[in-house]
Formats: sequence, structure tokens, C-alpha cells
Amino acid sequence: MSIGRFIAGFAIGSMVGGIIGILLAPQSGEETREQLADKSKEICEKAHDAVSEIQTKADGIVSDMQSKGDELISKLQDLINKQKNPEA
Repeated sequence: MSIGRFIAGFAIGSMVGGIIGILLAPQSGEETREQLADKSKEICEKAHDAVSEIQTKADGIVSDMQSKGDELISKLQDLINKQKNPEA
């Protein structure tokens, strides 16, 4: 399971659980609507933060992989050149 799918499932589960909890609480409709709006904003902010963190980590991984790929290509080119010119 990918981390992105886990976080998406976690965010959706949190939202559904929060909404159910608010709807079952004994209070006025206005208070319930206000709580729903507040919880929705909070969950969206948390999801956005999680996505940003994942994106930052993914960017770092991609950068590392690019560097290692460039290094591997350089080594392969050196090896090919040595095979072409064994005297050098």
C-alpha cells in the first residue's frame, strides 16, 4: 500500500468519523453546522500539509535517484571508453 493512499484513506476516515460524531452530538443545528465547517477546514488543512510533506520527500527521492543515475551513466561511459581504448 502506498503512503499516499494510506494518507488519503486516513483523511477520509477522519472526516467521516468527525462528521458522524458531530451529527450525533446533542446541540442546535447552527452549532452543528459551525462545527462541521470548522472540522472540514481542519481536515483539509491536515490533508494539505500531509500532501506537501509527501511531495517534498518524493522530490528528494527523485533528486537522489537522478544523481545516482547520472553517476551510473558516467561510470558506464568511462568503462565503454576504456574498452574502446585499452591503452589509455
